[in-house]
Amino acid sequence: MVKELIGKKLKKTRLGLDLTIQELAALAGVSANMISRIERGLTTPSVKILMKLAAALGMSIGYFVEEAEQGSTVIHTRQFQGEPLFFYQNKQQITSLTQGLRDPSFSVLRDVLEAGCDSGGGHMVHSGEEFVLVLKGRLQFEIQDRSFLLEPGDSLTFKASLPHAWSNRAEGPTEVLWVVSPVPNMNR
Repeated sequence: MVKELIGKKLKKTRLGLDLTIQELAALAGVSANMISRIERGLTTPSVKILMKLAAALGMSIGYFVEEAEQGSTVIHTRQFQGEPLFFYQNKQQITSLTQGLRDPSFSVLRDVLEAGCDSGGGHMVHSGEEFVLVLKGRLQFEIQDRSFLLEPGDSLTFKASLPHAWSNRAEGPTEVLWVVSPVPNMNR
């Protein structure tokens, strides 16, 4: 149980920081083979190795050995509820619909974009996959050299490693549902 818990947390944290096993090995001074074995739940790391990995990832050693009771295996979110995660200049409000799920491999987010809100200058690129569904309003989406105007009920699924950007094209708020994997780090 402890081996698997530490392995899952290590892998989730490493992927969330977009690090390869080799990059983490170099940062922590731990062999890539050892990291791979820990992530697969094949071995329990020594305290010394765990301290090196935690320091390299900017985490406390306690994070890796906390018991899983802190999360739930079922999350029920009522309409217009959820855990507020991000607010930007009264233009964007992101609410998590999966906050509190134990060891999630994806995140579901409700995003309300006010008129004129966009993803910022340039295109975003990161690891994983994304799914976006427009619930209300209109969303202009750019993925590489392609452009999509999404209306209520329209969706896109794409590799997040493709350069992408979005902007609200409605006169009022646009509401979207995002499914993102791996779970994004909203604390950066």
